[in-house]
Amino acid sequence: MSLRILVAEDDAPLRQALTHLFRAEGYECLPAADGAEALHLFRTQKPDFCVIDVMMPGMDGFDLCRAIRSEDVRVPVIVLTARHDEIDRVVGLELGADDYVTKPFGSRELVARVKAILRRSMTAAAQPDLGETSGAARFAIGDIEIDVKALRGFRGSDPIDLTRREVAILATLHRRTGEVVSRDELYDSCWGRDYMPNSRAIDQSIRTLRLKIERDPARPAIIRTVHGAGYRYDGV
Repeated sequence: MSLRILVAEDDAPLRQALTHLFRAEGYECLPAADGAEALHLFRTQKPDFCVIDVMMPGMDGFDLCRAIRSEDVRVPVIVLTARHDEIDRVVGLELGADDYVTKPFGSRELVARVKAILRRSMTAAAQPDLGETSGAARFAIGDIEIDVKALRGFRGSDPIDLTRREVAILATLHRRTGEVVSRDELYDSCWGRDYMPNSRAIDQSIRTLRLKIERDPARPAIIRTVHGAGYRYDGV
């Protein structure tokens, strides 16, 4: 049986074009005109991949992504966003999307991203390794205590909800305290070696993570940028 891709897009011409595109690649396509129809197809047809437009009537892409992630944390999800809507990219990744593609986009780019994520999800690198945090179920980074299994951070008694990948990023930086961790190393550790190295998702993920954990995201003290090299955590 061929791999099934759910396409949730309310724009009929684009939905039809995406359907033809994926079928030409040998995939079975499950087109949906809105979020409610997409969620029904997701529950009844169990797709292997989801491509979700953000702006849809009724249940939008954010609500759909949230519903999908509440039922399945592993199925790959790409969100389609408008070119200048940075908030869409932030929220989509925060809800657990694997990547985003901005409109207008080239068909070859979208197919390449789908294939890269599929390769990654079918290998041992499909999930970030959270076991390399010095063998501990909890670790401290800055003034935040990270509970690895709960996917939560705590600043004092205040909880901070984190995604699996965000915990993996923090664990990687913590493990390499004082060292510069390159973008490629973060890709390999937290996304997987088959992830497209030119993906912009890492920039958005770091930005979103800083909004959650930094006291002043404009002047980050935990995740420091080393221009032209990568990121560094300097320790307490």
